[in-house]
Amino acid sequence: MFVEEVPVRTRSRVEFVNIDGLVRDFIKKSGINEGFLTLFVPHTTAAITINENADPSVVRDIIRTTSKLVPYKGDYDHFEGNSDAHIKASLFGHSETVIVSGGKPLLGTWQSLYFCEFDGPRTRRLILSIS
Repeated sequence: MFVEEVPVRTRSRVEFVNIDGLVRDFIKKSGINEGFLTLFVPHTTAAITINENADPSVVRDIIRTTSKLVPYKGDYDHFEGNSDAHIKASLFGHSETVIVSGGKPLLGTWQSLYFCEFDGPRTRRLILSIS
């Protein structure tokens, strides 16, 4: 098993950061060509997801729609003012597992891995593990 923690910097309160290059670099550095890659976000207001990479309007649509479903300002009790970020992170999830074959993540033609920021901008942690 090879594990590494990497920083992910976000620039906006809500942002999806494409981490495909970071993942490819991690796999190469690990020297493991066949196995399972786990990505884990150790934050309660950030997440990880797999979605389309070909058309940037897909990410914009996801952000816009989740902001309508779970608005920034709502009838929340949490005193920090970021309840929407906690809810969105829970909806998306804090981890993904991807098969690695031939030293590459097995993603669909249009798929990419995204780090999802819901309470930025911040410098976040992403933990990657391959075995």
